[in-house]
Amino acid sequence: MKTRIILPDTDGISEAGAILRSGGLVAFPTETVYGLGANALDATATKHIYEAKGRPSDNPMIVHVANIDMLNGVASGVTDAQKAIMSKLWPGPITFVLHKNPAVPDVTTGGLDTVAVRWPSRREAAEIIEAAGVPIAAPSANLSGKPSPTTFEDVAEDMDGRIDAIVKGERTAIGIESTVLDLTSEVPTILRPGFITKSQIEEAVDGEVQYDPSLFKKPGADDFHPKSPGMKYKHYAPKAAVRIVEGSKSAVSAAIAELETEAVSNNMKTAVLDYMGNGDKAANNFFADLRQCDRDGVDIIYIAAYDWDEVGFSVMNRMVKSAGYDIVNV
Repeated sequence: MKTRIILPDTDGISEAGAILRSGGLVAFPTETVYGLGANALDATATKHIYEAKGRPSDNPMIVHVANIDMLNGVASGVTDAQKAIMSKLWPGPITFVLHKNPAVPDVTTGGLDTVAVRWPSRREAAEIIEAAGVPIAAPSANLSGKPSPTTFEDVAEDMDGRIDAIVKGERTAIGIESTVLDLTSEVPTILRPGFITKSQIEEAVDGEVQYDPSLFKKPGADDFHPKSPGMKYKHYAPKAAVRIVEGSKSAVSAAIAELETEAVSNNMKTAVLDYMGNGDKAANNFFADLRQCDRDGVDIIYIAAYDWDEVGFSVMNRMVKSAGYDIVNV
């Protein structure tokens, strides 16, 4: 398959919409990461996403919409209370888990009776969805398990020759995937932390919000069925080994220096990622830094981890998965 490169101008947006509408696959930029899109109501098209990414079939995809009519076409029984919450946080980097409309094929939702829905705020994403005229299933536009793409070049590395087209936009502004909030549970529950934080959601819902317990333990049980992308499998991993060092700032710095010395003595090329406790900076750069380490031929990456703000917690969620839960406490 020859992958076409499309510019995000008027003609390009129209072309991307036509490809999606006809059952093709198009990668496009959102405010979070680049997504790999297909018609969410076309089971064959969404199956091709799994094939292009090498994605496990029980890992649900997020459906992207650009208006309320599209939301009503993929979700059922949306309450006034749920609409009020969504109206405060959409468009933006947050996904809501709702009861599924029967029109959505099981392949799109990983066999679940719920559907994850997002209304992106980035201009190109919203215009492409509008141009397609159908809701778009769009996980991140990378090979399954690799760091999510934040640039056009990242997408091309993984997807050239696997999909119909890539929309060549600028680097994404946020850099990690959307927050996923389950609105079907009695208490709104964060299934995947993201740029929209727990405190911001609590303000929007004017009440309690909880984290899913699975966020605080290593996943992987065979009988565990993920309700959101990123919950079950090892994710975000570069070719290099990744080790997280956790503790006080001084102890972390000393431990990393010692680990680096040992690795270099064994002829390993090392890299250190330390975002100085700045969650926003970490979110914006983490995936890009992992991919650059691979381009540089790094063998092992050490990540400094210590107390962060709420966005930092979201990045730590990605970090521990990229490391396969290899954490050194000092």
